[in-house]
Amino acid sequence: MKLGMKRPMIGLALAATLLAPGLAGAQDSGTISGTVTDATGFVLPGVTVEARDAAGVGEVTFTDGAGQFTFSGLAPGTYEVIFTLPGFDAPAQVVEVGAGVTATVDVEMDILLQETVAVVGTRAEPRSIAASPVPIDVITAQDFTSQGDMDLTNQLRTVVPSFNVNTQPISDAATIVRPANLRNMAPDHTLILVNGKRRHRAAVIAWLGNGVADGAQGPDLSSIPSIALRQVEVLRDGAAAQYGSDAIAGVINFELKNARSGGSMELRSGQYFDQNDGTPATCGPVGRSCNGIGGRAPSYTFAGNAGLPLGPEGFLNLSLEYGGVQPTNRAVQDGGTMAVINGGNTNVRDTSRVWGVPLVEDDLKLFANFGSGGEQAEFYGHTSYASKVVTGGFYFRNPNNRGNVYSVDGGETLLVGDVLQAQGMGSANCPTVNITNGTPDPVAFAAVRDDPNCFTFHQPFLGAQNGLPGGFTPQFGGDVYDYSLVSGVRGTTMTGVNWDISGSTGRNHVQTFIFDTVNASLGPESPTRFEPNLLQQTETSLNADVSFAASDMINVAGGVEWRNEQYHLGEGDPASWAIGPFGAQGFSSASNGYNGTRPENAGTWDRANVAGYGDIEIHGVDNEWNLGAAVRIEDFYDSFGTTMNSKLSGRYGFTDIFAARAAVSSGFRAPTPGQQNVLNVTTEFDYKLGDLINNGTIPSTSPVAALRGGVPLQPEQSINYSLGTVVDTGPFTFTADYFRINVSDRLTITRNYSLSPDEVATLLAGGIAEAGNLAAFRFFVNDFSTRTQGLDLVATWTPLALGARTTFSGVFNFTDTEVTEFGAEHIDQDRIAALTMGLPRMRWNMGMNHSADRWTLMARLHYYGSYWDREDARSALGGAMSYLYPLYSGKPLVDLEVGFPFSDFTLSVGAQNIFNTYPDENPGAVAGVGNRYGQFGPFGFNGGYYYTRVSFGWGG
Repeated sequence: MKLGMKRPMIGLALAATLLAPGLAGAQDSGTISGTVTDATGFVLPGVTVEARDAAGVGEVTFTDGAGQFTFSGLAPGTYEVIFTLPGFDAPAQVVEVGAGVTATVDVEMDILLQETVAVVGTRAEPRSIAASPVPIDVITAQDFTSQGDMDLTNQLRTVVPSFNVNTQPISDAATIVRPANLRNMAPDHTLILVNGKRRHRAAVIAWLGNGVADGAQGPDLSSIPSIALRQVEVLRDGAAAQYGSDAIAGVINFELKNARSGGSMELRSGQYFDQNDGTPATCGPVGRSCNGIGGRAPSYTFAGNAGLPLGPEGFLNLSLEYGGVQPTNRAVQDGGTMAVINGGNTNVRDTSRVWGVPLVEDDLKLFANFGSGGEQAEFYGHTSYASKVVTGGFYFRNPNNRGNVYSVDGGETLLVGDVLQAQGMGSANCPTVNITNGTPDPVAFAAVRDDPNCFTFHQPFLGAQNGLPGGFTPQFGGDVYDYSLVSGVRGTTMTGVNWDISGSTGRNHVQTFIFDTVNASLGPESPTRFEPNLLQQTETSLNADVSFAASDMINVAGGVEWRNEQYHLGEGDPASWAIGPFGAQGFSSASNGYNGTRPENAGTWDRANVAGYGDIEIHGVDNEWNLGAAVRIEDFYDSFGTTMNSKLSGRYGFTDIFAARAAVSSGFRAPTPGQQNVLNVTTEFDYKLGDLINNGTIPSTSPVAALRGGVPLQPEQSINYSLGTVVDTGPFTFTADYFRINVSDRLTITRNYSLSPDEVATLLAGGIAEAGNLAAFRFFVNDFSTRTQGLDLVATWTPLALGARTTFSGVFNFTDTEVTEFGAEHIDQDRIAALTMGLPRMRWNMGMNHSADRWTLMARLHYYGSYWDREDARSALGGAMSYLYPLYSGKPLVDLEVGFPFSDFTLSVGAQNIFNTYPDENPGAVAGVGNRYGQFGPFGFNGGYYYTRVSFGWGG
């Protein structure tokens, strides 16, 4: 035999030797395979199929795009095959598996129209949203999955028209934690719950919030990963009598996943299309301040969720999300900056300001939900951790006239520093540098530049390496950390009383930073990066609740709560608040743009309260009607005293498919310790002056605030009314609800007051060293009342003729706010217009979800109504004011997503705002501060966002 013949023969012999055991095993084992369809004959991909042997040990697989599944290598015996798919049902199949035999199991799954059940708003058994006496929206996990955006606040805005959130590009600390509004009310008028337990607030107070959110301190919803959510319940009604302070506009309850097996992973990536001119934006040659800002802003997110068993019946459900967002820029060069450039200054960045999405880095979110126990008692809880770094921009500092940095006379001459004078060693007799047509006198400027004892911020110096000759644009942000822990024990006594004892603690921590700026009073030695302060909100609570069925028709509940809320303002690094040696020469102290907190202004303030509540719910024998009543007494024993709030609600079913419902309640919101005590100094653009000013928010009880009517703050009070109808046929549901919310003693920040020389002296004598930098001050006050009313329409339809594979939905919201009473001394017409016109009065969306054999489709049409921007109004009219111009017109947006399932994987491609729709352009962009679009546009101003998502799931 030839050698070439031997090698194939040897290979065949080795292969036979290796495969022999496998062939023998195949002959000793069996296979189960089959196809899963619905009642109309369409195949069902993604069905979880489990084969359990007689000992209860199972294997799990999923149907592929053709609805087919296969289990191979099964030991002979009896197997129970179980099929699971949301919205469908099929009985388990018992199959005998023989050696070397394939058992075929073809299954037809029935359509299962499940009622949407919510736990918020009741302390009895969970009920369907159609049976609720108050309006509740339930957003499913799928509603969050079929979006490209991973920020939970943006996701809620997409699916809940009464919920609004803006980009907040240059909004001080509101850029770090964006305020969100339900029913056009303040962010802290909505109570946030996770698994029915109160969520802590963010440490950020929105000093700049476009009117509606000014001064509000709400929770940071973006710290919650959407992949951890089983569903979200939005209670659109006052509920302070049930849950306490803040529940004026409503309650949002985030229900966490609680599976003890299975899970999913997904990777999302996307970017914006362009800058509305077909090309990406560019930032210019300046360097670090640009942060590589362009038009497309690629983003990415990885997320995962896994359920694990905890004991015989318990669960541990873990969720993780990690990602980041690159910034965008939709600015144009404003007229003031162009004048500097036209004067020959080539060091100015393009563009001088950045209007866009802020940079978000290392955005990490972790959640764990757990529960374990038996029939009599269960230990439960959830814990979370989140961290991220957010960086946004501030306003441009003009190199010719920025007060107390470049000039002290409005740009007539440059501000020149005398080093010898600052050191107490005489004077360098620095020359005066006149500015003509935006250009410093070259001869005098050269003399300053060449004299080591003279300097101006118009020239580069050691430390400020980004080119201060072209002015500077501070970059502001924060390192954000968020922690929470909720744990408790609940159970049922032998007599049927349900009890629940729990405790919780939560903290939001923001270390602010600002860079590409200076403390001008420190002169050439000024650093360019500062940490101005530490903001920290901590909340702790203890709860004891009981409920029981007094009869088949009556449920009674009651409980007590102790809660402590603490706000900590930590001092900044010394350079961020120091008054340096050049302060006496007219150079401003502290970090320019966001002053550091001085040690004497730092502090920790807390407030405790106790509460007790009781409620009763009565329903008919067949649940054709129900009535509810609740009373809550809350005692703020070290501050506001006692409040009592109550609620009445009812629903009556005239037929099996038609019902009416109504509710009336009183509510309140207590000012937070932060709002009562914090002092904050920030830089704003004053459209009346056409320049930047330093504005200080001071405690309402300070001596200077008292000169303008400042007094201790009191809780806001509210009365809520709602009246609605419900139509529920099963496949089709429709609800219509009118609402009215009257709020009195509403908390707000006053208009700006100018400081007289005597008031500056009083502030300095009172230990407020920042007074030397302030052009104006303001404070919190209870000084106006509003009436907010509107209409919500919600409809869903699942046509049975399409095999329950298609769902249509429509949601409409109209909200109108009127200021019914106000103190003209504190609140001006600008603020009133912002409160009533700053958010769209009308929003609606229509959507469709369809699942076919090998693909899925989601289509959504949004409409955002018209709105007005108070800052753009002044810039468009050269400092004058019109409450009709510019009125930005309403815009429709279209979202589209297509998914392709492949066994355990799904590939999805989609677009939010697929037609790249932009808001109307700002007519005052060049005359003002360069924002091409209104900065508070309700759907942003970055155009279309296109994304892909790859997901992988395993059985549970």
